[in-house]
Amino acid sequence: MDELISLSNATLDHLAVERPRYDRKGLTPGIVHIGVGNFHRAHQAWYLHRLMQDGKAHDWAIIGAGVRPYDAAMREKLLAQDCLTTLIQLDPQDVSAEVIGSMIDYLPIEEGNGSLIRQMADPAIRIVAMTVTESGYYIDPVTKGFDASHPDIQFDAAHPDRPRTAFGAMVAALRLRRSAGLGAFTGLSCDNLQGNGHILHQAVTSLARLSDPDLADWIDENATFPNSMVDCIAPATGPNELALATQFGINDTAVVTHEAFRQWVIEDRFCAGRPDWDAVGATFSDDVHAFETMKIRILNAGHQVLANAGEILGLETISQCMEHPLIRPFFGKVLRTEIAPTVAPVPGKTPSDYISLIESRFSNPRIVDTTRRVAFDGSARHTGFVLPVLRDQLAAGHSVEGLALVEALWARMCAGIRENGTKIEANDPIWNDLASTANAARHDPRKWLSQSGIYGDLEQSEQFAEPFCRWLEMIWQHGCEAALAEYATQGAGAAARSG
Repeated sequence: MDELISLSNATLDHLAVERPRYDRKGLTPGIVHIGVGNFHRAHQAWYLHRLMQDGKAHDWAIIGAGVRPYDAAMREKLLAQDCLTTLIQLDPQDVSAEVIGSMIDYLPIEEGNGSLIRQMADPAIRIVAMTVTESGYYIDPVTKGFDASHPDIQFDAAHPDRPRTAFGAMVAALRLRRSAGLGAFTGLSCDNLQGNGHILHQAVTSLARLSDPDLADWIDENATFPNSMVDCIAPATGPNELALATQFGINDTAVVTHEAFRQWVIEDRFCAGRPDWDAVGATFSDDVHAFETMKIRILNAGHQVLANAGEILGLETISQCMEHPLIRPFFGKVLRTEIAPTVAPVPGKTPSDYISLIESRFSNPRIVDTTRRVAFDGSARHTGFVLPVLRDQLAAGHSVEGLALVEALWARMCAGIRENGTKIEANDPIWNDLASTANAARHDPRKWLSQSGIYGDLEQSEQFAEPFCRWLEMIWQHGCEAALAEYATQGAGAAARSG
Protein backbone atom coordinates (compact mmCIF):
# COMPACT_ATOMS: atom_id res chain seq x y z
CA MET A 1 0.00 0.00 0.00
CA ASP A 2 1.17 3.53 -0.75
CA GLU A 3 2.15 5.67 2.21
CA LEU A 4 -0.86 6.96 4.12
CA ILE A 5 -1.70 10.65 3.92
CA SER A 6 -2.23 12.35 7.26
CA LEU A 7 -5.11 14.80 7.22
CA SER A 8 -4.25 18.50 7.13
CA ASN A 9 -5.05 21.55 5.07
CA ALA A 10 -1.74 21.07 3.26
CA THR A 11 -2.54 17.50 2.15
CA LEU A 12 -6.15 17.93 0.97
CA ASP A 13 -5.21 18.08 -2.71
CA HIS A 14 -3.42 14.74 -2.41
CA LEU A 15 -6.48 12.83 -1.23
CA ALA A 16 -8.27 10.45 -3.57
CA VAL A 17 -11.73 11.03 -1.98
CA GLU A 18 -14.26 13.86 -2.01
CA ARG A 19 -12.84 16.75 0.04
CA PRO A 20 -13.42 20.45 0.68
CA ARG A 21 -13.44 22.44 -2.55
CA TYR A 22 -13.68 25.71 -0.63
CA ASP A 23 -10.80 27.73 0.78
CA ARG A 24 -10.83 26.81 4.46
CA LYS A 25 -8.57 29.76 5.27
CA GLY A 26 -11.42 32.04 4.19
CA LEU A 27 -13.95 30.53 6.60
CA THR A 28 -15.07 32.58 9.60
CA PRO A 29 -16.95 31.27 12.64
CA GLY A 30 -20.67 31.56 13.24
CA ILE A 31 -21.40 28.51 15.40
CA VAL A 32 -19.98 27.14 18.64
CA HIS A 33 -20.79 23.46 19.06
CA ILE A 34 -20.43 21.90 22.51
CA GLY A 35 -19.88 18.14 22.47
CA VAL A 36 -17.92 17.26 19.34
CA GLY A 37 -18.61 13.55 19.10
CA ASN A 38 -19.10 11.24 16.14
CA PHE A 39 -22.76 12.06 15.73
CA HIS A 40 -22.19 15.80 15.43
CA ARG A 41 -19.51 15.37 12.78
CA ALA A 42 -21.58 12.86 10.79
CA HIS A 43 -24.69 15.02 11.00
CA GLN A 44 -24.72 18.78 11.71
CA ALA A 45 -21.14 19.37 10.57
CA TRP A 46 -21.86 17.42 7.37
CA TYR A 47 -24.91 19.54 6.49
CA LEU A 48 -22.85 22.70 6.91
CA HIS A 49 -20.00 21.21 4.88
CA ARG A 50 -22.42 20.49 2.01
CA LEU A 51 -23.49 24.13 2.02
CA MET A 52 -19.87 25.24 1.96
CA GLN A 53 -19.22 22.94 -1.00
CA ASP A 54 -21.94 24.90 -2.83
CA GLY A 55 -20.18 28.19 -2.07
CA LYS A 56 -22.52 29.16 0.77
CA ALA A 57 -22.35 29.69 4.55
CA HIS A 58 -18.61 30.44 4.64
CA ASP A 59 -19.28 32.78 7.58
CA TRP A 60 -20.92 29.99 9.61
CA ALA A 61 -17.92 27.75 10.36
CA ILE A 62 -17.96 25.71 13.56
CA ILE A 63 -15.80 26.24 16.63
CA GLY A 64 -15.73 23.01 18.64
CA ALA A 65 -15.97 23.02 22.43
CA GLY A 66 -16.35 20.77 25.46
CA VAL A 67 -16.76 21.17 29.21
CA ARG A 68 -15.61 17.77 30.47
CA PRO A 69 -11.98 16.64 30.91
CA TYR A 70 -12.44 13.72 28.50
CA ASP A 71 -13.20 16.21 25.68
CA ALA A 72 -9.51 17.15 25.68
CA ALA A 73 -8.54 13.92 23.91
CA MET A 74 -10.83 14.65 20.96
CA ARG A 75 -9.61 18.23 20.85
CA GLU A 76 -6.01 17.06 20.58
CA LYS A 77 -6.82 14.64 17.78
CA LEU A 78 -8.79 17.15 15.73
CA LEU A 79 -6.40 20.06 16.11
CA ALA A 80 -3.56 17.80 14.95
CA GLN A 81 -5.40 17.39 11.64
CA ASP A 82 -6.70 20.96 11.24
CA CYS A 83 -10.15 19.88 12.50
CA LEU A 84 -10.75 17.80 9.36
CA THR A 85 -12.75 14.56 9.62
CA THR A 86 -13.05 11.58 7.31
CA LEU A 87 -16.65 10.40 7.10
CA ILE A 88 -17.07 6.82 5.88
CA GLN A 89 -20.54 5.89 4.71
CA LEU A 90 -21.40 2.25 5.33
CA ASP A 91 -24.14 1.28 2.91
CA PRO A 92 -24.90 -2.47 2.71
CA GLN A 93 -23.96 -2.39 -0.99
CA ASP A 94 -21.01 0.01 -0.88
CA VAL A 95 -18.49 1.87 1.28
CA SER A 96 -17.50 5.43 0.40
CA ALA A 97 -15.54 8.22 2.05
CA GLU A 98 -15.35 12.00 2.09
CA VAL A 99 -13.42 14.54 4.13
CA ILE A 100 -15.36 17.45 5.64
CA GLY A 101 -13.95 20.76 6.80
CA SER A 102 -16.74 22.84 8.32
CA MET A 103 -15.04 22.95 11.74
CA ILE A 104 -12.09 25.35 11.97
CA ASP A 105 -11.03 25.31 15.64
CA TYR A 106 -11.53 23.58 18.98
CA LEU A 107 -11.43 25.60 22.18
CA PRO A 108 -9.28 24.59 25.18
CA ILE A 109 -10.91 22.43 27.85
CA GLU A 110 -10.29 24.40 31.02
CA GLU A 111 -11.58 24.95 34.51
CA GLY A 112 -13.99 27.86 34.57
CA ASN A 113 -14.59 27.62 30.80
CA GLY A 114 -13.17 31.10 30.17
CA SER A 115 -12.25 30.51 26.52
CA LEU A 116 -15.68 29.07 25.79
CA ILE A 117 -17.46 31.99 27.45
CA ARG A 118 -15.40 34.56 25.54
CA GLN A 119 -15.99 32.79 22.22
CA MET A 120 -19.76 32.61 22.75
CA ALA A 121 -19.76 36.30 23.72
CA ASP A 122 -18.21 37.20 20.36
CA PRO A 123 -20.92 38.84 18.19
CA ALA A 124 -19.79 36.68 15.25
CA ILE A 125 -21.26 33.66 17.07
CA ARG A 126 -24.94 33.50 16.26
CA ILE A 127 -25.71 29.89 17.17
CA VAL A 128 -24.54 27.81 20.12
CA ALA A 129 -25.38 24.17 19.43
CA MET A 130 -24.81 21.08 21.51
CA THR A 131 -24.82 17.30 21.65
CA VAL A 132 -24.28 16.48 25.33
CA THR A 133 -26.43 13.27 25.57
CA GLU A 134 -29.92 12.93 26.96
CA SER A 135 -28.74 12.83 30.58
CA GLY A 136 -26.75 16.06 30.31
CA TYR A 137 -29.61 18.55 30.76
CA TYR A 138 -30.14 18.30 34.55
CA ILE A 139 -33.73 17.11 34.27
CA ASP A 140 -35.60 15.69 37.23
CA PRO A 141 -36.61 12.23 35.93
CA VAL A 142 -40.06 12.34 37.54
CA THR A 143 -41.20 15.97 37.26
CA LYS A 144 -39.23 16.64 34.03
CA GLY A 145 -38.43 20.04 35.50
CA PHE A 146 -34.97 21.53 36.00
CA ASP A 147 -32.93 19.86 38.73
CA ALA A 148 -31.66 22.94 40.56
CA SER A 149 -30.39 20.80 43.43
CA HIS A 150 -27.63 19.12 41.40
CA PRO A 151 -24.16 19.98 42.77
CA ASP A 152 -22.96 21.23 39.37
CA ILE A 153 -25.92 23.59 39.13
CA GLN A 154 -25.46 24.79 42.70
CA PHE A 155 -21.81 25.51 41.92
CA ASP A 156 -22.67 27.48 38.77
CA ALA A 157 -25.31 29.50 40.60
CA ALA A 158 -22.75 30.42 43.27
CA HIS A 159 -19.89 31.00 40.79
CA PRO A 160 -21.53 32.38 37.61
CA ASP A 161 -18.24 33.75 36.22
CA ARG A 162 -16.43 30.39 36.32
CA PRO A 163 -19.09 27.75 35.71
CA ARG A 164 -18.65 24.00 35.35
CA THR A 165 -21.51 23.28 32.98
CA ALA A 166 -22.25 24.12 29.35
CA PHE A 167 -25.40 25.91 30.49
CA GLY A 168 -23.49 27.98 33.02
CA ALA A 169 -21.06 28.98 30.28
CA MET A 170 -23.97 29.97 28.03
CA VAL A 171 -25.46 32.08 30.81
CA ALA A 172 -22.10 33.78 31.43
CA ALA A 173 -21.68 34.53 27.70
CA LEU A 174 -25.19 35.91 27.40
CA ARG A 175 -24.50 38.16 30.40
CA LEU A 176 -21.43 39.56 28.61
CA ARG A 177 -23.42 40.09 25.42
CA ARG A 178 -26.15 41.96 27.27
CA SER A 179 -23.58 44.14 29.04
CA ALA A 180 -21.94 44.98 25.70
CA GLY A 181 -25.27 45.91 24.13
CA LEU A 182 -25.18 42.90 21.79
CA GLY A 183 -28.04 40.64 20.82
CA ALA A 184 -28.49 37.09 22.04
CA PHE A 185 -27.57 33.92 20.17
CA THR A 186 -29.75 30.93 19.34
CA GLY A 187 -29.34 27.85 21.53
CA LEU A 188 -29.75 24.74 19.37
CA SER A 189 -30.01 21.32 21.04
CA CYS A 190 -29.19 18.38 18.78
CA ASP A 191 -29.85 15.69 21.39
CA ASN A 192 -32.52 13.00 21.37
CA LEU A 193 -34.99 14.67 23.71
CA GLN A 194 -38.67 15.33 23.12
CA GLY A 195 -38.91 19.12 22.91
CA ASN A 196 -35.13 19.52 23.11
CA GLY A 197 -35.34 23.24 22.44
CA HIS A 198 -37.79 23.73 25.31
CA ILE A 199 -35.51 21.67 27.56
CA LEU A 200 -32.43 23.70 26.63
CA HIS A 201 -34.40 26.91 27.20
CA GLN A 202 -35.47 25.55 30.60
CA ALA A 203 -31.89 24.71 31.58
CA VAL A 204 -30.42 28.07 30.55
CA THR A 205 -33.11 30.36 31.95
CA SER A 206 -33.61 28.35 35.15
CA LEU A 207 -29.89 28.47 35.88
CA ALA A 208 -29.71 32.18 35.07
CA ARG A 209 -32.62 32.87 37.39
CA LEU A 210 -30.72 31.36 40.33
CA SER A 211 -28.09 34.13 40.19
CA ASP A 212 -29.53 36.93 38.02
CA PRO A 213 -33.33 37.03 37.51
CA ASP A 214 -33.09 40.11 35.27
CA LEU A 215 -30.71 38.25 32.96
CA ALA A 216 -33.11 35.32 32.84
CA ASP A 217 -35.85 37.70 31.71
CA TRP A 218 -33.54 39.18 29.05
CA ILE A 219 -32.73 35.70 27.74
CA ASP A 220 -36.44 34.87 27.63
CA GLU A 221 -37.10 37.98 25.55
CA ASN A 222 -34.10 37.87 23.22
CA ALA A 223 -32.72 34.35 22.74
CA THR A 224 -34.37 31.55 20.79
CA PHE A 225 -34.25 27.81 21.37
CA PRO A 226 -35.76 25.93 18.41
CA ASN A 227 -36.80 22.34 18.76
CA SER A 228 -35.11 19.90 16.41
CA MET A 229 -35.14 16.22 15.51
CA VAL A 230 -31.87 14.60 14.48
CA ASP A 231 -31.24 11.14 13.06
CA CYS A 232 -28.17 9.31 11.77
CA ILE A 233 -26.50 6.24 13.24
CA ALA A 234 -22.80 6.95 13.82
CA PRO A 235 -21.12 4.15 15.82
CA ALA A 236 -18.23 4.66 18.18
CA THR A 237 -14.79 4.63 16.60
CA GLY A 238 -12.46 1.74 17.33
CA PRO A 239 -9.61 -0.09 15.59
CA ASN A 240 -11.84 -1.40 12.79
CA GLU A 241 -13.12 2.07 11.95
CA LEU A 242 -9.61 3.53 12.01
CA ALA A 243 -8.49 0.76 9.65
CA LEU A 244 -11.29 1.62 7.21
CA ALA A 245 -9.77 5.06 6.66
CA THR A 246 -6.48 3.49 5.66
CA GLN A 247 -8.25 1.67 2.83
CA PHE A 248 -8.77 5.10 1.31
CA GLY A 249 -5.12 6.02 1.86
CA ILE A 250 -5.90 8.28 4.84
CA ASN A 251 -4.42 8.42 8.32
CA ASP A 252 -7.25 9.87 10.43
CA THR A 253 -7.21 9.39 14.20
CA ALA A 254 -10.79 10.69 14.54
CA VAL A 255 -12.54 8.97 11.62
CA VAL A 256 -16.35 8.64 11.78
CA THR A 257 -18.41 5.88 10.21
CA HIS A 258 -22.12 6.35 9.57
CA GLU A 259 -25.09 4.86 7.81
CA ALA A 260 -26.46 6.06 4.47
CA PHE A 261 -29.32 7.95 6.11
CA ARG A 262 -29.68 11.38 7.68
CA GLN A 263 -32.63 13.43 8.82
CA TRP A 264 -32.78 16.85 10.47
CA VAL A 265 -36.08 18.62 11.18
CA ILE A 266 -35.82 22.05 12.80
CA GLU A 267 -38.14 24.83 13.90
CA ASP A 268 -37.26 27.99 12.00
CA ARG A 269 -36.71 30.20 15.05
CA PHE A 270 -33.23 31.75 14.97
CA CYS A 271 -32.86 35.17 16.58
CA ALA A 272 -29.53 35.94 14.88
CA GLY A 273 -29.89 34.17 11.54
CA ARG A 274 -28.97 30.69 10.35
CA PRO A 275 -27.41 28.76 7.47
CA ASP A 276 -29.75 27.57 4.71
CA TRP A 277 -29.56 23.95 5.83
CA ASP A 278 -32.75 23.17 3.93
CA ALA A 279 -30.83 23.68 0.68
CA VAL A 280 -28.90 20.47 1.44
CA GLY A 281 -31.66 18.26 2.78
CA ALA A 282 -32.71 19.50 6.22
CA THR A 283 -36.39 20.28 6.83
CA PHE A 284 -37.72 23.40 8.53
CA SER A 285 -41.11 22.66 10.08
CA ASP A 286 -43.54 24.14 12.59
CA ASP A 287 -44.42 20.59 13.69
CA VAL A 288 -41.10 19.14 14.80
CA HIS A 289 -42.98 17.39 17.59
CA ALA A 290 -44.63 14.90 15.23
CA PHE A 291 -41.31 14.01 13.57
CA GLU A 292 -39.45 13.67 16.86
CA THR A 293 -42.23 11.60 18.43
CA MET A 294 -42.02 9.11 15.57
CA LYS A 295 -38.24 8.96 15.74
CA ILE A 296 -37.83 8.87 19.52
CA ARG A 297 -40.58 6.31 20.09
CA ILE A 298 -39.71 3.98 17.23
CA LEU A 299 -35.94 4.34 16.72
CA ASN A 300 -34.72 5.34 20.18
CA ALA A 301 -37.19 3.26 22.18
CA GLY A 302 -36.63 0.50 19.61
CA HIS A 303 -32.93 0.56 20.41
CA GLN A 304 -33.79 -0.16 24.07
CA VAL A 305 -36.07 -3.01 23.00
CA LEU A 306 -33.06 -4.65 21.32
CA ALA A 307 -30.03 -3.75 23.39
CA ASN A 308 -30.81 -5.26 26.79
CA ALA A 309 -31.78 -8.63 25.36
CA GLY A 310 -28.64 -8.50 23.23
CA GLU A 311 -26.43 -7.76 26.24
CA ILE A 312 -27.95 -10.59 28.28
CA LEU A 313 -27.33 -13.05 25.42
CA GLY A 314 -23.82 -11.78 24.63
CA LEU A 315 -24.63 -10.31 21.20
CA GLU A 316 -22.13 -7.59 20.43
CA THR A 317 -23.92 -5.48 17.80
CA ILE A 318 -27.38 -4.24 16.93
CA SER A 319 -27.26 -6.00 13.56
CA GLN A 320 -26.56 -9.28 15.38
CA CYS A 321 -29.62 -8.62 17.54
CA MET A 322 -31.66 -8.21 14.35
CA GLU A 323 -30.33 -11.55 13.09
CA HIS A 324 -31.38 -13.38 16.26
CA PRO A 325 -34.42 -15.62 15.62
CA LEU A 326 -36.21 -14.48 18.78
CA ILE A 327 -35.06 -10.88 19.28
CA ARG A 328 -36.07 -9.64 15.81
CA PRO A 329 -39.68 -10.85 16.03
CA PHE A 330 -39.84 -9.51 19.61
CA PHE A 331 -38.68 -6.14 18.30
CA GLY A 332 -41.20 -6.10 15.48
CA LYS A 333 -44.11 -7.16 17.63
CA VAL A 334 -43.48 -4.63 20.41
CA LEU A 335 -43.06 -1.80 17.93
CA ARG A 336 -46.12 -2.66 15.85
CA THR A 337 -48.55 -3.56 18.63
CA GLU A 338 -47.55 -1.30 21.53
CA ILE A 339 -45.42 1.58 20.24
CA ALA A 340 -46.90 2.39 16.80
CA PRO A 341 -50.40 3.02 18.24
CA THR A 342 -48.95 6.00 20.18
CA VAL A 343 -47.34 7.55 17.09
CA ALA A 344 -49.07 9.76 14.49
CA PRO A 345 -48.06 9.80 10.82
CA VAL A 346 -45.89 12.64 9.44
CA PRO A 347 -45.92 13.99 5.90
CA GLY A 348 -44.86 11.15 3.61
CA LYS A 349 -44.49 8.46 6.28
CA THR A 350 -46.75 6.30 8.45
CA PRO A 351 -45.55 4.62 11.64
CA SER A 352 -45.63 1.28 9.79
CA ASP A 353 -43.44 2.72 7.02
CA TYR A 354 -40.99 4.04 9.60
CA ILE A 355 -40.78 0.73 11.46
CA SER A 356 -39.89 -1.02 8.18
CA LEU A 357 -37.21 1.61 7.55
CA ILE A 358 -35.78 1.15 11.05
CA GLU A 359 -35.72 -2.64 10.67
CA SER A 360 -33.66 -2.20 7.51
CA ARG A 361 -31.30 0.33 9.09
CA PHE A 362 -30.74 -1.72 12.24
CA SER A 363 -30.03 -4.83 10.14
CA ASN A 364 -27.12 -3.24 8.22
CA PRO A 365 -24.13 -5.48 9.11
CA ARG A 366 -21.63 -2.82 8.06
CA ILE A 367 -22.79 -0.56 10.89
CA VAL A 368 -20.94 -1.96 13.89
CA ASP A 369 -23.16 -0.29 16.47
CA THR A 370 -22.54 -2.08 19.73
CA THR A 371 -25.26 -3.20 22.10
CA ARG A 372 -23.15 -1.69 24.87
CA ARG A 373 -23.28 1.78 23.30
CA VAL A 374 -27.01 1.56 22.71
CA ALA A 375 -27.66 0.23 26.23
CA PHE A 376 -25.58 3.00 27.82
CA ASP A 377 -27.38 5.36 30.22
CA GLY A 378 -30.53 3.27 30.39
CA SER A 379 -31.73 5.27 33.40
CA ALA A 380 -32.13 8.26 31.07
CA ARG A 381 -33.10 6.39 27.92
CA HIS A 382 -35.81 4.22 29.44
CA THR A 383 -37.33 7.20 31.26
CA GLY A 384 -37.07 9.36 28.13
CA PHE A 385 -37.94 6.91 25.37
CA VAL A 386 -39.80 3.84 26.69
CA LEU A 387 -41.79 4.87 29.75
CA PRO A 388 -43.72 7.71 28.06
CA VAL A 389 -45.01 5.14 25.54
CA LEU A 390 -45.89 2.76 28.36
CA ARG A 391 -47.80 5.49 30.17
CA ASP A 392 -49.76 6.34 27.01
CA GLN A 393 -50.65 2.68 26.52
CA LEU A 394 -51.82 2.41 30.12
CA ALA A 395 -53.88 5.58 29.82
CA ALA A 396 -55.61 4.13 26.76
CA GLY A 397 -56.26 0.84 28.54
CA HIS A 398 -54.10 -1.10 26.09
CA SER A 399 -51.73 -4.01 26.64
CA VAL A 400 -48.21 -3.35 27.90
CA GLU A 401 -47.07 -6.98 27.87
CA GLY A 402 -44.21 -6.25 25.47
CA LEU A 403 -43.11 -3.04 27.17
CA ALA A 404 -43.21 -4.80 30.55
CA LEU A 405 -40.89 -7.43 29.07
CA VAL A 406 -38.60 -4.66 27.78
CA GLU A 407 -38.34 -3.28 31.32
CA ALA A 408 -37.80 -6.74 32.79
CA LEU A 409 -34.95 -7.34 30.34
CA TRP A 410 -33.37 -4.05 31.42
CA ALA A 411 -33.68 -5.08 35.07
CA ARG A 412 -32.04 -8.42 34.28
CA MET A 413 -29.24 -6.77 32.29
CA CYS A 414 -28.46 -4.38 35.15
CA ALA A 415 -27.67 -7.35 37.39
CA GLY A 416 -24.34 -7.20 35.59
CA ILE A 417 -23.87 -10.81 34.44
CA ARG A 418 -24.71 -12.23 31.02
CA GLU A 419 -26.28 -15.65 30.70
CA ASN A 420 -22.91 -16.99 29.54
CA GLY A 421 -21.39 -15.91 32.86
CA THR A 422 -19.38 -12.93 31.58
CA LYS A 423 -19.50 -9.62 33.39
CA ILE A 424 -21.36 -6.58 32.05
CA GLU A 425 -19.20 -3.61 32.95
CA ALA A 426 -20.72 -0.47 34.49
CA ASN A 427 -22.75 1.25 31.77
CA ASP A 428 -24.84 3.95 33.44
CA PRO A 429 -24.13 7.04 35.56
CA ILE A 430 -26.03 5.34 38.41
CA TRP A 431 -24.87 1.80 37.62
CA ASN A 432 -24.02 0.82 41.20
CA ASP A 433 -27.52 1.67 42.40
CA LEU A 434 -29.10 -0.09 39.43
CA ALA A 435 -27.00 -3.21 39.90
CA SER A 436 -27.80 -3.42 43.60
CA THR A 437 -31.52 -3.03 42.96
CA ALA A 438 -31.46 -5.45 40.02
CA ASN A 439 -29.91 -8.18 42.14
CA ALA A 440 -32.43 -7.58 44.93
CA ALA A 441 -35.23 -7.75 42.33
CA ARG A 442 -34.12 -11.25 41.37
CA HIS A 443 -36.03 -12.48 44.41
CA ASP A 444 -38.52 -9.60 44.72
CA PRO A 445 -39.26 -8.02 41.29
CA ARG A 446 -41.19 -5.12 42.78
CA LYS A 447 -37.96 -3.76 44.26
CA TRP A 448 -36.99 -2.73 40.72
CA LEU A 449 -40.25 -0.82 40.24
CA SER A 450 -39.79 0.90 43.61
CA GLN A 451 -37.12 3.14 42.03
CA SER A 452 -39.34 6.22 42.13
CA GLY A 453 -36.74 8.37 40.40
CA ILE A 454 -37.26 6.19 37.32
CA TYR A 455 -40.79 4.79 37.52
CA GLY A 456 -42.63 7.41 39.56
CA ASP A 457 -46.05 6.01 40.36
CA LEU A 458 -45.92 3.19 37.80
CA GLU A 459 -45.32 0.69 40.60
CA GLN A 460 -48.94 1.30 41.60
CA SER A 461 -50.25 0.18 38.20
CA GLU A 462 -51.05 -3.52 38.36
CA GLN A 463 -51.63 -3.44 34.61
CA PHE A 464 -47.86 -2.89 34.31
CA ALA A 465 -46.49 -4.35 37.57
CA GLU A 466 -48.11 -7.78 37.16
CA PRO A 467 -46.62 -8.58 33.72
CA PHE A 468 -43.30 -7.00 34.68
CA CYS A 469 -42.94 -9.26 37.74
CA ARG A 470 -44.07 -12.30 35.77
CA TRP A 471 -41.54 -11.64 32.99
CA LEU A 472 -38.65 -10.94 35.34
CA GLU A 473 -39.32 -14.13 37.29
CA MET A 474 -39.43 -16.11 34.03
CA ILE A 475 -36.17 -14.57 32.77
CA TRP A 476 -34.34 -15.48 35.99
CA GLN A 477 -35.82 -18.98 36.18
CA HIS A 478 -35.83 -20.03 32.52
CA GLY A 479 -33.67 -17.52 30.66
CA CYS A 480 -34.09 -14.63 28.28
CA GLU A 481 -34.85 -16.75 25.23
CA ALA A 482 -37.64 -18.60 27.01
CA ALA A 483 -39.31 -15.28 27.84
CA LEU A 484 -38.92 -14.02 24.26
CA ALA A 485 -40.38 -17.28 22.92
CA GLU A 486 -43.31 -17.08 25.33
CA TYR A 487 -44.04 -13.49 24.29
CA ALA A 488 -43.93 -14.46 20.61
CA THR A 489 -46.75 -16.97 21.16
CA GLN A 490 -49.01 -14.56 23.04
CA GLY A 491 -52.07 -13.22 21.29
CA ALA A 492 -55.41 -11.98 22.46
CA GLY A 493 -55.03 -13.76 25.78
CA ALA A 494 -52.17 -11.53 26.85
CA ALA A 495 -54.12 -8.43 25.90
CA ALA A 496 -57.06 -9.68 27.92
CA ARG A 497 -54.90 -10.27 31.01
CA SER A 498 -53.36 -6.79 30.78
CA GLY A 499 -56.28 -4.81 29.41
